[in-house]
Amino acid sequence: MDKVETTSSPIIDKSAETRKKVTTFLAEFKALTKVGIVNSNLITTFAGFWLAIYFTNASFIANWDIFLLTMAGSALVIAGGCIMNNWYDVDIDPIMSRTKDRPTVTGGISLNRVLTTGISSTVLGLVLLMFTTMEAAMIALFGWFVYVVLYTMWSKRKYTLNTAIGSFSGAVPPLIGWAAVDPGLQRMAFVLFLIMFIWQTPHFLALAMKKAKEYKAAGVPMLPVVHGFEITKRQIVVYIACLLPLPFFMASLGTTFVIIATLLNVGWLVMGISGLFMKNHLKWANMIFIYSLNYLTILFLMMVVVTLEFPFS
Repeated sequence: MDKVETTSSPIIDKSAETRKKVTTFLAEFKALTKVGIVNSNLITTFAGFWLAIYFTNASFIANWDIFLLTMAGSALVIAGGCIMNNWYDVDIDPIMSRTKDRPTVTGGISLNRVLTTGISSTVLGLVLLMFTTMEAAMIALFGWFVYVVLYTMWSKRKYTLNTAIGSFSGAVPPLIGWAAVDPGLQRMAFVLFLIMFIWQTPHFLALAMKKAKEYKAAGVPMLPVVHGFEITKRQIVVYIACLLPLPFFMASLGTTFVIIATLLNVGWLVMGISGLFMKNHLKWANMIFIYSLNYLTILFLMMVVVTLEFPFS
């Protein structure tokens, strides 16, 4: 009996190769746009939109189109800023473990294409936001400008205040969501801004402590690199303490929210103060960093949960 030779089908091989290319492209695109940052910012954008609907007695269903435009526009502007950050930081990203695999470093996507994508994403996002309100679009543009120009291109490599400067951009998403519904903004909108502005410093300083050696090698003057861990710890505690009074300015959300938000703040402050007596700086920094992520998720989720009873129509 003749021996039958088996060979791979060219069609199957090409199909597998195509799937691999698509998978690789999607992974690189996710890294380029910093999907994690986009998603976390969209949570606060949604909270701002939701609370604006609640406090203006508007209908969520009647504004579903504005909601979609707000979320899509915000995502594109934020992603555009992240892409521009990757494009500009291509010279220092290879030095740091958390950034060395970005497609701008590996060459998976050309720098010209990255630049074009960043600008296009930003412009498209701003156009979508203009269909909500001009105020929402202008706030988004302000946040983008601060992140790309004032933080990435100017202060990041020069000053330890880079974290505080960058915090302005990370604090505007809830204002974008609110302004898309209520361009006049209310006091609650600015409380959301303050929460996000203050939250970012302990969050990013904890990360800077964890990656201090890499930031030093890259020449980025983060606070723990320039002034050491002890001063950084004290700064983190001071910023966490500044969050303590903010839930009381949100009393209109109800007693349940105020209690939960206060417990979150007190728990974080106790953890922060404990770090002043801990010798294992990196372990403490990791605890602060993880707590900050859970803090943000729980706090903004609670803002939505406690207002779920308002009518949708």
